[in-house]
Amino acid sequence: MKKIFLLSFILIALVGLSSFAQDEEVLPPDPAAREKINAARVAYITERLALTPAEAEKFWPLYREFTEKQRTLKHQFNQARKEGKPAEDLLDLEYKLKQQNLDLEKEYSGKIRQTISPEKLMNLRSAEEDFRKLVLRQVQQRQMQQQKRELQRDRMQQRQQQRNN
Repeated sequence: MKKIFLLSFILIALVGLSSFAQDEEVLPPDPAAREKINAARVAYITERLALTPAEAEKFWPLYREFTEKQRTLKHQFNQARKEGKPAEDLLDLEYKLKQQNLDLEKEYSGKIRQTISPEKLMNLRSAEEDFRKLVLRQVQQRQMQQQKRELQRDRMQQRQQQRNN
């Protein structure tokens, strides 16, 4: 019953999402939709890792802090690319930011290991990836449904024009 509720919550949270920002953890520009996805992510990961309430209370602030710092690193690279930096500078920056991201992962891995077991920490990455795939699949399905509706509408308009001629 708990899993059915969780999956229902996730599916409801994903309703209406069709435009996503690339490489920004697949978050839509709409703040309300973004909040729904983040809430669904929390529920999904909490369930997948089987976090106790005490673990979740300590884990989520660290996780949010970690992901925000990762997002900042990604933003730095994207900003440099938008500014039109030369390819050589972008490559150097990319390697520098990758190293900073690795250092960040090591730091937060140590902090998070103090709140959850190493086994749960190992499962975190697959839970994140599975959630990301779930969201992408939902978005693709919604886009396909929208395209089908548009195609049907276009066909109906063509038929109507043929009848009028």
